[in-house]
Amino acid sequence: MRTLQRTTSWTRTIHITFLLILCVPLPNCVFVHAGKAARQFVLVFDKEDGKQGLTESGLSGESGSEDGQESSDWDEFGELEDSEEEDLDPGSWRSVVGDHPGGGNISAADDTSYRSGVQKMLYAVSAGEPEFLEAAIRDLEQAADQGNAHAQSTLAFLYGSGCGVQHSNAKAFLFHHFAAEGGDFQSKMALAYSYLRLQINEESVKLYAELAATAVASFLSSKESSLIEPVRLNDGLEENKQALRKSRGEEDDDFQILEYQARKGNAGAMYRVGVFYYFGLRGVQRDHSKALFWFSKAVEKGDSTSMELLGEIYSRGIGVERNFTKALEWFESASRHNHFSAFNGIGYLYVKGHGIGKRNYTMAKEFFKMAAEHADPNGHYNLGVLYLNGKGTRKNVDAASKHFVIAANAGHAKAYYQLAKLFQKGIGVKKDLVMAATLYKIVAERGPWGSLLRWALESYLKGDVGKSLLLYSRAAELGYEVAQSNAAWILEKYQEEEFCIGKSGFCTVAERHQRAHTLWWHASEQGNDDAALLIGDAYYYGHGTEKDLERAAEAYKHARSQANAQAIFNLGYMHEHGIGLPLDLHLAKRYYDEALQTDPAATLPVTLALVSLWLRQHYGDSFLVRMIDSLPDLPAKIINQSREVIFDEGNATLVTLFICLMTVLYLRQRQRRIATHAIPPPQPQ
Repeated sequence: MRTLQRTTSWTRTIHITFLLILCVPLPNCVFVHAGKAARQFVLVFDKEDGKQGLTESGLSGESGSEDGQESSDWDEFGELEDSEEEDLDPGSWRSVVGDHPGGGNISAADDTSYRSGVQKMLYAVSAGEPEFLEAAIRDLEQAADQGNAHAQSTLAFLYGSGCGVQHSNAKAFLFHHFAAEGGDFQSKMALAYSYLRLQINEESVKLYAELAATAVASFLSSKESSLIEPVRLNDGLEENKQALRKSRGEEDDDFQILEYQARKGNAGAMYRVGVFYYFGLRGVQRDHSKALFWFSKAVEKGDSTSMELLGEIYSRGIGVERNFTKALEWFESASRHNHFSAFNGIGYLYVKGHGIGKRNYTMAKEFFKMAAEHADPNGHYNLGVLYLNGKGTRKNVDAASKHFVIAANAGHAKAYYQLAKLFQKGIGVKKDLVMAATLYKIVAERGPWGSLLRWALESYLKGDVGKSLLLYSRAAELGYEVAQSNAAWILEKYQEEEFCIGKSGFCTVAERHQRAHTLWWHASEQGNDDAALLIGDAYYYGHGTEKDLERAAEAYKHARSQANAQAIFNLGYMHEHGIGLPLDLHLAKRYYDEALQTDPAATLPVTLALVSLWLRQHYGDSFLVRMIDSLPDLPAKIINQSREVIFDEGNATLVTLFICLMTVLYLRQRQRRIATHAIPPPQPQ
């Protein structure tokens, strides 16, 4: 039983029954496991890198003036700019995602053809009417011919996915190139990802650096939340119902219960509701005014955890008029209640010289240090910035890098950004463009174009699978691994429904398989071990590609390097049977043992496989072993023969009559039971 085989639940039961009764291991026995994310990595600061970087850069021992001018290249304490999302991601589909042809508006700067083309394209996939896509492409081509960069970017996406046009990577790249030159950020994302895959590091770093800077600018100016909680639609092969339930925003039952508790005066619930609105979590739209309201209510009820966020709100002036005096009061109140991260807020005010008189980097450093001593990532990040610039301390790139690494390993996006710049320029560390591009990519993916994932999820939750597939596919092109796996899963899951639009009309089976195969492959490259496993299955069975057992084994080995127990089990099976790999029973046993060590849930299939292996070693070509080898195909033969018997014209009639007879007998028996209960019991004399 393998993951890409399409079997009904009762067919699966037959497989499992034979497996349990006869102790026959089947290839790729499915282990119970959660859906996997792309692999994570931990940054480690290398002393040798630090020494080389300091020597090359000549930065060791320099000191910064207390009142000196900050370097604009490293100024991470700049004022928050009230940038509009349309300025940060021009040409976005934001305002037409929910519209139909004839309504909506993208931007005053965009011409009618582009606006009409995007609306028709979204409507075509939403309504399942491919003819609208043909009209959309005509509008987009007209706009592209007039030099509209965003129309060129959209056409690049359609050519890259083969949606409504003949698939062409060359045309996709060409349109993306022109669009990027015209200022389209999503095309820059697509190109940066392509360059990264092709190991053209100079171009990749150049684009990702620009995109990461834009993403950093969008973190708090965005009305929608930054991409901090990407949701996977699948948990293994099944829909991830728990994660989807928690992503319904204000419609989620848990959120409504929490809000009810807050309205009843629960201080902890007030704080949590405020956090949902402040950061825009679980599908809740960002609303700083509501966040301010709930944080204030929580403090009135004696909750101290809201104080720090109130200080941040007043210091940044989001949802309220900026007031540094109030901000300082809230930060100090929070710190007195042992919320040590509030020291960062006080340090920030000293850096800017707001609410405390004169700018004082030395005092700022002390407050950042207190926060860092209590394992606060922001404290480490802010200390790193001071050490890097030599503000309030001697310039020390080695110390700065160490603090950035600690913050980055805690998930601090701006720490990733700072480290990326260090690796790009070789300052304090050995120059490494691959690492720089990887870190820039992490930051860039939190930019405003990450809203594609939110829209795709919202569409899926509303039942608009066609639109969700299109939006996930667009995000997949930009390099989002979660979008690649989600889009591929939709293509696999909804094979019977007509949600996928191909070259002409709905996708053929070949187009669907090929598109899913490509998406799984890209997700696999980015560390999704489930995707690597599915790629192996695709080659093993010939789904979406030609059957190639050697490449299947390579994909399984790739998934093995990512600690996927099922792929390890498959390698053991292939060695045991000599399928795509040399027949080697000893190596098969090593793989089976490794699968069990990797995932204890593999106990049953590994035990059965080892029994089969023992029989094969001791009884060779016996009748028993030949019977065992034939069993994996036996359930399918039984099912096919049963179907032939049942659906034979004469037999089908007999089966129908038999079902009708049993139904009549059941109803008559039920009627008798009801009549018996309806007779009143005899009354005593």
